Amino acid sequence: MKKEDDKTGSPSAYHIPVLLNEVIDALAVKPDGVYVDCTFGGGGHSKALLKRLGDAGRLLVFDQDAEARANLPDDPRITFLQHNFRHLQRFLRLHQAPEVDGIMADLGVSSRQFDESERGFSIRYDADLDMRMDKRQDTTAATILNSYSETRLHKLFEQYGEVTNAKTLARTIVEARKTGPIKTIAGLREAVHHIVKGNPNKYFAQAFQALRIEVNDELGALKELLQQVPDALKPGGRVAIISFHSLEDRLVKNFFKHGHFEESADKDVFGAPVIAPPLKPITKKPVTPGPKELRDNPRSRSAKMRAAEKKT
Repeated sequence: MKKEDDKTGSPSAYHIPVLLNEVIDALAVKPDGVYVDCTFGGGGHSKALLKRLGDAGRLLVFDQDAEARANLPDDPRITFLQHNFRHLQRFLRLHQAPEVDGIMADLGVSSRQFDESERGFSIRYDADLDMRMDKRQDTTAATILNSYSETRLHKLFEQYGEVTNAKTLARTIVEARKTGPIKTIAGLREAVHHIVKGNPNKYFAQAFQALRIEVNDELGALKELLQQVPDALKPGGRVAIISFHSLEDRLVKNFFKHGHFEESADKDVFGAPVIAPPLKPITKKPVTPGPKELRDNPRSRSAKMRAAEKKT
């Protein structure tokens, strides 16, 4: 869940894969292996994977955004699946690949999606409050703003956006919508501008991040993906996930280490885990971009990559 960036990126930014070499190295790609890119996007990570694969290798890629299909290389080894990665196992079985050698996911929103004004992801433009990754779904940011209770909006902005005065923001939205629905970015900014704290761009970026996470159920989808990874990997297979938000990173860290999402594992009276976790972390600390990558791609600044291996 890449944090909103108020700086205009170049059009080519859509094609800049984050932590590219680090992810490919973590996956230890086998030339004849079967791999999954859960977040195809601009196709940067997938193209690097294909370079490591031989003629017998295979790559399945997920992206719920239909526009990502335009980035597919002309390569018979790749299969495009226009679905949310929360349906991982279902579609792996459907395509005769119930177990694979490696799985990767880059949880950031593509720069192209931020830069397309009509998608409603960015505070830089005025547009309908949409924010859907998958345009086939019904719920938009406007739906949430105009239907959620004050309490639910408060928790949303507090937990997902870390908005300073989340409670006041929620109350102000509920009051504003009494005179008519909030439908556009400009309408939202106008409705709440008088209670904004600190830097307005940062404030709205945090609020937008919270709305986007909720619209697309990003944390729910990540949990479902992680729970399927152990069964989807072959013994010795590897998974690498790039996150952009502390809540995402915590979920990945705990699942890789404990096999569930709590901070500590359940242990017996002797201090041993009651259930041995199916994965073994291969990164003790999250891998982050180096100085050169930060210079070349400032939007990578909050990226963290963790990797794990399925125990044999």
